[in-house]
Amino acid sequence: MFEEFKKFLIKGNMVDMAVGFIFGAAFSTIVKSLVNNIIMPPLGLLLGKVDFSQLFIPLDGNHYDSLQALEKAGAPAIKYGLFINDFISFVILGFVIFMMVRYYNRLTAKEEVEEAPTVKKCPECAMEIPVEAKVCPYCKAPQS
Repeated sequence: MFEEFKKFLIKGNMVDMAVGFIFGAAFSTIVKSLVNNIIMPPLGLLLGKVDFSQLFIPLDGNHYDSLQALEKAGAPAIKYGLFINDFISFVILGFVIFMMVRYYNRLTAKEEVEEAPTVKKCPECAMEIPVEAKVCPYCKAPQS
């Protein structure tokens, strides 16, 4: 079992997948930072000085001045501002991955060459015969 596991780990595509996973995690951190620190502040400013990360609905009926105060109290809440930030991060990350896969597919796509047919049907007996045939070997009908 150990040898089988070792072969599984050493396979090239497993190493590629691990590298992709690590790269994806690092890239996700960069996208999250882009959303939280670059995109959302100007958007919040345009929408009336709203800090999306501080938008929440407390479920215990009390009022809290900030998300930190809510979390310090240990109160349950719907943190929809954080969800908005995460959703925007997801959309950006999904789009970038889509573009990378699209580009990769273009690089690796092989031109599909349509092969010329090698057989045809005899119009008299409907049997398949070679395209080059001058006479059908089954019914002896001349071919054009």
